[in-house]
Amino acid sequence: MNCIHKFSSPIITSFGIKFKKMFSNIAKPLEGKVAIITASTDGIGFAAAKQLVNDGASIMICSRKENNVKNALEQLQKEYGVNKVKGLVCHVSKNDDRTNLIQETIKIFGGIDILVSNAATNPTSGSVLDCSEEIWDKIFDVNVKSTFLLTKEVVPHLISRGGGSIVYVSSIAGINPIPMLGAYSVSKTALLCLTKVVAMDLAENNIRVNCIAPGIIKTKFASAITGNESLNEHFLQGIPIKRFGRPEEIGSIISFLCSPASSYITGEVIVASGGMTSRL
Repeated sequence: MNCIHKFSSPIITSFGIKFKKMFSNIAKPLEGKVAIITASTDGIGFAAAKQLVNDGASIMICSRKENNVKNALEQLQKEYGVNKVKGLVCHVSKNDDRTNLIQETIKIFGGIDILVSNAATNPTSGSVLDCSEEIWDKIFDVNVKSTFLLTKEVVPHLISRGGGSIVYVSSIAGINPIPMLGAYSVSKTALLCLTKVVAMDLAENNIRVNCIAPGIIKTKFASAITGNESLNEHFLQGIPIKRFGRPEEIGSIISFLCSPASSYITGEVIVASGGMTSRL
C-alpha cells in the first residue's frame, strides 16, 4: 500500500492540480475580466451583474439614482466582496457621467473588457403618432444614442486589452412591435441594426458585439404589463411557455455572450421570449 501510494501520489497530485485549474476556468469563464453594466441596480441589469460577477468578472454597476446604487452595492458586495463590485451614479445621456463611469472603472480595476448596455426608458404609451417630439427625443437619447456614444468611448479601452465583448439589451418589441409602445419599439429596432454595423466595424479588433432581445420579463420596468391582470391574460396567450420571463434567465444569456463559450458569435441577436413570435 505504501509503495503504491508513494508511486502514484505525484501523478495523482499533478492530475488533481490540472483538473482543479481546468474546472476553475470552466466554473469562472470571466475570471480576470472587467465589465461595465448600465442600469444595473434592478431588473435585467441587476441579474446580469450578479451573473457576470458570479462567473468571475469584476463589475462596475450604475444607475441614475444614488440610493439605488447604494442598495444594489450592499447586496452584491455582501455576497461577492467589496473588491469585485463597485458602483457609480450615472445618467447615460450625460456626457460627463459616461466619461466618469469609464475613467473610474479603469482607475479601480485597471481596464475594461466588457460593456453591457442595458439602460432604457419608455415614458409614454399610445399611438406612435401621438408621441411628442420631446418624448421621442428622450426615448432615442437614452435607448439608442447613449448606447452608441458609450460604445465609442469604451472601444479604445477594449482595444488596449486585446479585444472584448459588447452586449446591447434590446427587446422582442424591436422585432415584433408591441401595440401602444410604438416609439419604444422603434428605438429597440434601432439597436438591432446598431449591433450589426458595430460588429462589422470591430471584428478586426477582436471585439464581439451581440444583442439580446428579451420578451416580457417580470421586472419593475414591465410592471404595467405583468402587474395588470387583464393584460396578463392577453399577453400570455402569445407566449407558448405561458409565463413571463425571469431577470436571471436573461442575465445568464448576457454572461454567455460575454464569455469564451460564444467566441465565434458576433453581430447576432438572441431572442429570449418564451416562444413569442419573432422571426423564421
